[in-house]
Amino acid sequence: MALGENSMFSWKSKATQEREQEEYEKWAFPYGQKQRERLEALLLSLFPKESIPATMVPFLTCKELYTSALKKGATTVEAIELVKNKQKKYKWIIKKKEVSTYIALVLADAKIDEQCAYPNAYEIRRRAQRMEEDW
Repeated sequence: MALGENSMFSWKSKATQEREQEEYEKWAFPYGQKQRERLEALLLSLFPKESIPATMVPFLTCKELYTSALKKGATTVEAIELVKNKQKKYKWIIKKKEVSTYIALVLADAKIDEQCAYPNAYEIRRRAQRMEEDW
């Protein structure tokens, strides 16, 4: 199930909806609940005044944009640029001042393995700041 899809008006069967939700969960968190919990904790460290949904939706949106660009043959730099440029289209989801932080987190997420060893919030902020300086 893609972000923003409302199952209330869906013509899909419950089994299809559940299967699609499971597929999305596997895509979003290939290392399961451990990854999700660590990512949620990191998001709350990065954005302490926000809730999990308020931070997870922009993160997953950036992740979708980034991975979609890579699947279409974009380089990492091109995919980052695409996410940065698409922020305007998704400004109601991704705040301009936070896009570099989400991109840094997406890049960190792409590098983790089954240990789910994310960098800490300080390191993510530092990476985001370096990106902003390059822009």
